[in-house]
Amino acid sequence: MTDAIKIDVWSDIACPWCYIGKRNLERGLAQTAADDDAPRVEVVFHSYELSPDTPVDFEGSETDFLAGHKGMPAEQVQQMLDRVTGIAAQAGLTYRFDLLRHTNTVKAHELLHAAKAQGRQAEMAERLMAAYFEEGRHVGRIDDLVELAAEAGLDADDVRDALDTQRYLSDVRQDQEQARAYGITGVPFFVIDGTYGVSGAQPPEAFAQVARQVWAERRTAAAEPSA
Repeated sequence: MTDAIKIDVWSDIACPWCYIGKRNLERGLAQTAADDDAPRVEVVFHSYELSPDTPVDFEGSETDFLAGHKGMPAEQVQQMLDRVTGIAAQAGLTYRFDLLRHTNTVKAHELLHAAKAQGRQAEMAERLMAAYFEEGRHVGRIDDLVELAAEAGLDADDVRDALDTQRYLSDVRQDQEQARAYGITGVPFFVIDGTYGVSGAQPPEAFAQVARQVWAERRTAAAEPSA
């Protein structure tokens, strides 16, 4: 049996394009599911912090944060948020920047690694992004993260211990170091089978195409007689 294609995704919980890219990836892979020879795919999420200097409890709105962080006029920031909200809606997501609580995301990244160890990373990534962008939940404090972890089916006691002891912080830093080695300067960034790099929230059709292409290459290589 041909091994599954591995898709490594560098993203941040607080990146609006990352949630859109995640959903478009899922929709693209769903398009391939009906193929006679449907690609088998394994998706792994990796840590990338867009604003590591952000406080856990930021006082102000998303507009306040971006205006200060990017030095943009508030009106321009609002136009940008309106645009990304519309694109998110096309991906089936309901962004609520009016509810969003900006925060530091390093603990959320530690949680994603804890979830990976429990075999529920995909569920945890979805829960965190939905909580942040659609529900106005806080994703920077341990108590809130433990609650979200339980909602995603993780063992709450193990998660709390992992976050209290920073058990997975070294894994977060390793992901970030790998991103630097790859030359990744923005997210989302998708590495397909360790060979192809795809940057940005591409449309579903683009992900379907690359999955089919890599799967066909795998099949061709497997069919070739060994020397």
